[in-house]
Amino acid sequence: MSGIRIEDVTRRFGAVTALDRVSLSVQAGEFVALVGPSGCGKTTLMRIVAGIEHVDSGRVIINGSDMTRKRAAERNVAMVFQSYALYPHLTVRQNISVPLVMKRLSMGQRLPLIGGFWPGADAVRRGITNDVGKAASALGLGELLDRRPAQLSGGQRQRVALARAIVRRPAAFLMDEPLSNLDAALRVQTRREIVDIHRQTGAATLYVTHDQSEALTMADRVAVMQAGRILQIGTPEEVYGNPVDLRVASFIGSPRINTLPVEADADGQLHLGDVLLMRHAPRGPLTFAIRPEDCELADAGIPVRAEAMEFLGENFLLHCQHPPSGRTLVLRLPPGAPRARPGELLHIGFNPSRALLFDAEGRRLDPDLRVSQQEHAFV
Repeated sequence: MSGIRIEDVTRRFGAVTALDRVSLSVQAGEFVALVGPSGCGKTTLMRIVAGIEHVDSGRVIINGSDMTRKRAAERNVAMVFQSYALYPHLTVRQNISVPLVMKRLSMGQRLPLIGGFWPGADAVRRGITNDVGKAASALGLGELLDRRPAQLSGGQRQRVALARAIVRRPAAFLMDEPLSNLDAALRVQTRREIVDIHRQTGAATLYVTHDQSEALTMADRVAVMQAGRILQIGTPEEVYGNPVDLRVASFIGSPRINTLPVEADADGQLHLGDVLLMRHAPRGPLTFAIRPEDCELADAGIPVRAEAMEFLGENFLLHCQHPPSGRTLVLRLPPGAPRARPGELLHIGFNPSRALLFDAEGRRLDPDLRVSQQEHAFV
C-alpha cells in the first residue's frame, strides 16, 4: 500500500510507556491529523515514522517497504518542524535547495571552488534551480529568494520550511506543530496553504497538532491520542459528533462538551431533570454529555443558575452552574436569545437524541438506546 502504515508500535523510556501498541495508516493523497494533549505521544510517534526514534516493538511501513530499522535518510519522508530549522547564513534559495543538493550532487560536485568544474555539475545545478523556483513560486516566495531567514517574518520562514519539504517530492510529509509559532490570523492563512500543497503533491501527510481546530478544518481523518494510545480515528464529523470515548468527547470541541454525573433509578430508567434519557440503563455511575450548541433555554429540563454571558459576535456563551453537582454548563445561544442575569434560575432544554452517555470507564453507551426527541413535547 502506498503511504504510511504504523503497526502495533510500542516505545518505552525507562518505566514510562510513551506509545502502547499504536496502529495507524495514512494512504497516499490522504491528510491525517494526529491530535491530543501535550505529552500524549504524538511527537514520539512522528519521530519514529521519520526514523529519528527507534521502536521497541512494531513496524513502520512506507510505500509498501518495511522501514522500521532503516535510517532517516533512507525513508524518503520530509519533515516540517515547529522551529522551522532554517540555516541562518543561507538565503531562501539556498535553504530550499539543501535537500536537492545533498541528494543530486556528489561529494566532489558540492565542493565550493572546484565543484562547478566537475563533469555534469552544471546540468544538475540547473535542474535544482528550476525545481527550487517552482517550489518557491507555489508558496509565494519568488521575490524573497535572495533574503536570509533573519529578514523574513514568521509566516515567511514557515513557507520556506514548507518549500524545502515539497521540493524533494517525498513519499510522505510529516508535520510536527508547524503553525504553533504563528499568530492567529497567520495560522488560518497558512493552514490553507498547507492543505493546498498537500493536494498538489498527492503525498501521504501526517500532521501532528494539539490544536483541535487545525485538526478538524484541515484533515481528511483525525486520530485522537491520549496517554500513548489512539482512542479514535475517523472523519472530523465522526470524532466530533460520534465520539466513542468520554476523553475524545471532552477533548474535541470548543467550548468543551458539558458533562454531568447521572445514575439510573431502581427501575433502570435514567432521568436528568425532567428528561428521560434511557429506559433500560446499566447500573452504576454514568456520565451525561451534551454539546453547548445542542442546548437551549426552555421552560423545563436541567435546572441551572446563570453565572455570566460572553458575547462572541456571531453568538453568545451562557455560563451556568448546575447546583446539584456544582458543575458549570455552557450554552451557545444565537444573538437574539434573551439575556440572562447572574443568579437567575433557568432550565436547559435539549434534544435527547443529541445527548451522549458514557459508562464508568468512559466508554460510549449504545446510542440506539437513547430516548428520541418526539417523546418530550417541551423540547
